[in-house]
Amino acid sequence: MMPAWLARFMLRLNGMRVVDHNKGNWPKKCVVPTGPHTTNRDFPYGLYSRAVLGQYIQFVAKSTLFKGPAGLIMKGFGGVPVVREKRTNFTQAVAKIFAEREEFKLCIAMEGTRKKVDRFRTGFYWIAREAGVPMVFAKFDFGNKVIEFSEPFYPTGDVRADFDFIYRYFDGVQGLVPEHSFVYDPVVLEELPVGEG
Repeated sequence: MMPAWLARFMLRLNGMRVVDHNKGNWPKKCVVPTGPHTTNRDFPYGLYSRAVLGQYIQFVAKSTLFKGPAGLIMKGFGGVPVVREKRTNFTQAVAKIFAEREEFKLCIAMEGTRKKVDRFRTGFYWIAREAGVPMVFAKFDFGNKVIEFSEPFYPTGDVRADFDFIYRYFDGVQGLVPEHSFVYDPVVLEELPVGEG
């Protein structure tokens, strides 16, 4: 990771600051759902944030993307290759990484795209459920010039109630590209799959 002083300098240079509601006392394992993700320029802010936090937050991608020089770069930034066996899906493959490691913090962009969406993808939730770990939400709030990390949230098993909480937490938060930011419409809960999807 980059030095914390450099990360703080870069954030101040861009008028941003980090708020950690865990006060440095993070769980050893957690999923870090992040939003709103509106541009590729979010990535350096993520790198600055984890350096300020002192938490090595990583990301996962298909193992085929880690070949050659590009793979070395991805690993250097904290990427972890996921090898999917024929009998396992992506959720199970990532949960296996959690089971194999003593410490693992995984960042996932909930929208799965940089475009505006009316609902989040659900993979981050099912990974946390399968792995038996909490979620620490990362709110990239460029409207208020803050990157905010929540206290741990443990899935309750009531999928719609959990997603109502998650949607409300991120509702109206202004991304770096404001017009792509997430706005919550409770109607989406009616179409939410309650099984893994």
